[in-house]
Amino acid sequence: MNETIHMILRNRLAVAGGGIVLLLCSVALCAPILAPYDCNAIDVTAILLPPSVHHPCGTDELGRDVFSRMLFGARISLAVGFVAVGIATVLGVLVGALAGYYGRWIDSVLMRWVDTMLCVPDIFLILTVIAFIGEGIVNVMAVIGATSWMGVARLVRAEFLSLKEREFVLAARAAGAGDARIIFLHILPNALGPVFVSAILGVASAVLLESALSFLGLGVQPPDPSWGNILMEGKDNIEIAWWLSVFPGLAILVTVLGYNMLGEGLEDILQPRFKNRRY
Repeated sequence: MNETIHMILRNRLAVAGGGIVLLLCSVALCAPILAPYDCNAIDVTAILLPPSVHHPCGTDELGRDVFSRMLFGARISLAVGFVAVGIATVLGVLVGALAGYYGRWIDSVLMRWVDTMLCVPDIFLILTVIAFIGEGIVNVMAVIGATSWMGVARLVRAEFLSLKEREFVLAARAAGAGDARIIFLHILPNALGPVFVSAILGVASAVLLESALSFLGLGVQPPDPSWGNILMEGKDNIEIAWWLSVFPGLAILVTVLGYNMLGEGLEDILQPRFKNRRY
């Protein structure tokens, strides 16, 4: 454990990405304390004010403080990312584990299902599903998670194919362990390293998808703030209120960059360990 911590601290990408992620999560958790105004408070005397001491990120077309809305938007955007990736990871691990462990026709059926899902563009599939089940943050979480598990499934399948014939699995099988015990207690813990890295990178993709859906009016619905719908509100006033587009755009950029840096840093650290496992 100490060796892993030292390796992380020596990796600049992991440290920089981890610092950004930690800062974003802290800001999101402390949003009610840090926000100077109620994020939904309308002030008709402060419509489209530029950034100032009183409003660091300006105000929108209803006089709401953009800085406060971005702080609360961080909670929603990150929550969508974490929940959606959690759903995708669970689905991907289950499908990949079954396909990699049992092989044969089970592997063929499940992988053809994965291939079929991958043939459909993500955004088109998500828009289609939301058109049927409706808008809202819960639906967005569920849809993003239910349409983003295929990469995890392939990754877990590859790990299971390489691990299921190892000596520790054969020993467990010879000792009378059942399939469920072998899958979840013996093989899966040894396959979670790359899944963890994939999940971190997946949060960045989920934040981008949520922002895109909210920008299109299909994600988080007003008056609840998210970075995507703040961008949408700024679209109509981009010529006179640049701050409505710049600040949420920068927030999305920094968030995605932070998670990508953390994921790539951890991949650099863990990859050699995957190649030299000891059981």
